[in-house]
Amino acid sequence: MSIPDLATLHALGASQQPTYPDSEAVDAAVSKLRTLPPLVFAGECDELKDKIAAVSRGEAFLLQGGDCAETFAGVTADNVRNKLRVLLQMAVVLTYAASVPVVKVGRLAGQYAKPRSSDMETRDGVTLPAYRGDAVNGFDFTPEARIPDPQRLVDVYNSSAATLNLIRAFVTGGYADLRQVHTWNTDFVKESPVGQRYEAVASEIERALTFMQAIGADPVEFHRVDFHSSHEALVLEYEHAMTRIDSRTQMPYDVSGHMVWIGERTRQLDQAHVELLSHIRNPIGVKLGPTTTPDDALALASRLNPLNEAGRLTFITRFGAGRIRDGLPDLVEKVTAEGLQVAWVCDPMHGNTFEASSGYKTRRFDDVIDEVQGFFDVHRSLGTWPGGLHVELTGDDVTECVGGGEDLLEVDLGNRYESVCDPRLNRVQSLELAFLVAEMLRKA
Repeated sequence: MSIPDLATLHALGASQQPTYPDSEAVDAAVSKLRTLPPLVFAGECDELKDKIAAVSRGEAFLLQGGDCAETFAGVTADNVRNKLRVLLQMAVVLTYAASVPVVKVGRLAGQYAKPRSSDMETRDGVTLPAYRGDAVNGFDFTPEARIPDPQRLVDVYNSSAATLNLIRAFVTGGYADLRQVHTWNTDFVKESPVGQRYEAVASEIERALTFMQAIGADPVEFHRVDFHSSHEALVLEYEHAMTRIDSRTQMPYDVSGHMVWIGERTRQLDQAHVELLSHIRNPIGVKLGPTTTPDDALALASRLNPLNEAGRLTFITRFGAGRIRDGLPDLVEKVTAEGLQVAWVCDPMHGNTFEASSGYKTRRFDDVIDEVQGFFDVHRSLGTWPGGLHVELTGDDVTECVGGGEDLLEVDLGNRYESVCDPRLNRVQSLELAFLVAEMLRKA
């Protein structure tokens, strides 16, 4: 199967693309990317598709989390380990407390580009191109930094390769061993009520493992985890260059990540992002916001999953806490009535952003929880499966979202606000979220 060339895709129209000043430099970067080895393998993408198929059948739960926008400077062993650690902790809580298999997908190793509401940004009377993520331009507010540079796409590849190498080393080299459940808890978490609750779960797991070992049971699943990568497929040049024909099946896969998704701003049926993703064989996601109609959802499913293949398509809903209970039922009901095989996942972050009086973008932890609760309520009322959670989070002790067990206030935001784009849950808030969702899963 062939895929459309870049010129054809751009002719269809593509939202949220950088305007590069030098077309020859773009061609050189794309040509370089086409020669580089895959970051992931088609067989791994198929394995994830099988796992998401179990999610769509109500047999598993998808946990997808990581940075809103990765940075090149953030590719360090400590940063990568911290993100992996909080996702492992959340997965352990969800698996143990809710007795449900958890599919673990990082929002990492490719999440370097971000859609923006405006092409330009003005500060103190100076107007420059908006920062679109390290894949496109620099965060510093200078004319030089804000010029889109296609060489950054090659840097995305190299940074993603380094991140995936670290992740693979951690998940197969002993760090993800279940016997490490206590060591995943660092002091600042241990001192919090949610950290103490986690320690209680870890102690119960440790006792169970000791019993299993005593009777001679020591399966490989205790010592390693399956962990997959994902990102928004935003910059066409990068995703197209990383799409290859699989030698086993002769089918195209986007080998920049195991799962890729289309955002709320780029899901136009007749434009380039939907066209490109309709051709690749990876599991794919689509963000659906409050403007989505049931007909939109059905049309997207028809374009992106015409064979109605289980595990192929995930709808990631992002309505906002105040709209989820009114806006989601129609979508779920009509998609289900059509017999479509879709995994439903809740993104409780993007519909709940506001600007604090200090100027920081933030989210209330209570709004995040309320949207997840609304997501569960809707699915329970319809008899469908609330399949997963898609969260912007970090493994660090940042102060970007207000509320939670630590009771962070708006005045605290400036203490350690490190995100270059959207506010993320910190490690304590993420762990607290996992316990609350585990309770919802038990009831579901």
